[in-house]
Amino acid sequence: MQPIEALRTPDGRFQDLPDFPYAPHYVDSLPGYEGLRAHYLDEGPKDAERTFLCLHGEPTWCYLYRKMMPVLLASGARVVAPDFFGFGRSDKPVRDAAYTFPFHREFLLRLVEHLGLRHITLVVQDWGGTLGLTLPVDPGFRAHLDRLLVMNTVLPVGQPLGPHFYEWRALVRSQPDLPVGEMIRAITPQLTDQELAAYDAPFPDSRFKAGARTFPELAMVTPDMPGVAEAQAALRFWGEEWAGPTFMAIGGKDADRATMDTLRGQIRGCPEPLVVPEADHFLQEWGEPVAQAALRAFGDS
Repeated sequence: MQPIEALRTPDGRFQDLPDFPYAPHYVDSLPGYEGLRAHYLDEGPKDAERTFLCLHGEPTWCYLYRKMMPVLLASGARVVAPDFFGFGRSDKPVRDAAYTFPFHREFLLRLVEHLGLRHITLVVQDWGGTLGLTLPVDPGFRAHLDRLLVMNTVLPVGQPLGPHFYEWRALVRSQPDLPVGEMIRAITPQLTDQELAAYDAPFPDSRFKAGARTFPELAMVTPDMPGVAEAQAALRFWGEEWAGPTFMAIGGKDADRATMDTLRGQIRGCPEPLVVPEADHFLQEWGEPVAQAALRAFGDS
């Protein structure tokens, strides 16, 4: 197998990030990803009773979870938050073609295995859900999954999505040098300049943005796309087999609110969601009350 050409964002880009005192952790030896360095946060006791596995979406990185992490850690839990390849402090393959649904999904499975995660509360939003909701199709992951915390996301199963997805995909296609921070602040106006810079930090220039460019192209909106089989199997799992506690939270201003209503009906036993009226798609930016409500619902506080 030929090595994958990748860029590595200089560490200096990540200095003095606001409200983000967490030490980076790296692994560059995951099976099938040898030589590619992946970054993840790993906070709290390694032998904690609960592990929150927090998966970000596009075009963000684990910095997105900075407002939820203190609440989750205060409950005594372990919190693990990886950066997908192409995002955050993880390496960024140069060629768009390197980014596929199996490439990202297998990375998550290998990382969970590498870290020996147990008693997992799966925390997902955006592409973190599109990928993360398919992980229980793998028996090894399913054996250690206890709970689900799901925020603004979608599980495409080879059928067309709503109009907002196609508007987003067209926007990304039109801007190969995606202004990441500004796009996030456009729907999260309370971000400071320093927080905006933190979202831009992974991407010194357009060469580093292949992941951000390609994620919208990977959504399984036709039956022949990679990931459809796993997504359909996941839909059966969540609808027919899932018996664990679920907590759903929705940004009241998210353009895809109807998508979350559909997803709620696809998750067996999913209760009425928490709706945060002032929040938009990046719900973690309102993460402290969301995390507190989730812990109360799970009986952790």
